[in-house]
Amino acid sequence: MGAPSRHSGAARGNREGQGRVSGSMPHSSVTRPRARVVTGIALAACGYALFSLQDAAVKWLVTSYAVPQILFVRSAVVVLIALGVGGRRAVADIGRSRNKIAMVFRAAVILGAWLLFYTAAARMGLAELTTLYFAAPVIAVGLSALVLKEKVDAVRWGAVMTGFVGVVVAAGPLAGMSAGPALMALGAAACWGTSTVLVRWIGRSDSTLTQMLSSNALFALACLPTLPWIWHGLDGFSFAIMIGLGLTGGLGQYLLFEGFRFAPASALAPIEYSGLVWAFLYGYAIWADVPRWNTFAGAALILAGSLALVWFENRRARRMAAAPSVT
Repeated sequence: MGAPSRHSGAARGNREGQGRVSGSMPHSSVTRPRARVVTGIALAACGYALFSLQDAAVKWLVTSYAVPQILFVRSAVVVLIALGVGGRRAVADIGRSRNKIAMVFRAAVILGAWLLFYTAAARMGLAELTTLYFAAPVIAVGLSALVLKEKVDAVRWGAVMTGFVGVVVAAGPLAGMSAGPALMALGAAACWGTSTVLVRWIGRSDSTLTQMLSSNALFALACLPTLPWIWHGLDGFSFAIMIGLGLTGGLGQYLLFEGFRFAPASALAPIEYSGLVWAFLYGYAIWADVPRWNTFAGAALILAGSLALVWFENRRARRMAAAPSVT
């Protein structure tokens, strides 16, 4: 898949979101933006489900391998896939992009999130780790209003704040957690919340493939100098997990980036909380982790906020589709 022209993505979004200023307004031009939001939510939900599987795989690997080694192999797999799909054109699109500085900054922010999150993963349960990490959507909603100038309505604020309350409840008294790993998880949340806003910003003019190729190439280059000191030989099982990690992470990244092309960051932020449910399932299935009662209570609030947002956005789209066309 090649990238669109530098202005085609933004122009298309403006045409779909605003319709025509003069003359009759096609009925589909009114309903399409809301339908796109629902599509974006569905894409992001699938992406976050894959990211939770990725997190479980990395938590398994960090007991034997250093985080930079894992990230290097994962990123190399994604780069090879992106080059296989886009070829030389994908590389040329990066060279033509006007967002090179933003891409580098975003890659640095995500690299920080990766290193903090997966270093903490070696010393925390998956559910508790993911719960603290979910301060990120609150940061994303705030930045989407300040940086992207998105209109964040009461429903989206309500969904994200309900999820944040769920995070606080699920975290409970932090006495059972080590301060160092907990702070790492919160630092990773700040990095990730910032990066999601940058995805939306860059996606206004650059394709998903361009973002994937640039980010993962920078990840691999950043980790490469550390490999002579940290590299450990891979057995067959670990090698298969790392390759699967690249495939899962690459597909999750693609779905999430596409979701941000369809829907505002403020609409997708609460959906990230759905990953906590997957974290519970993987944590129990793989490590027999049984979260505390307050973690279950917090997860219920998180899920309620996310489902309420999906229901409201879908209801609003149907209402606009049923409304008479404006002339």
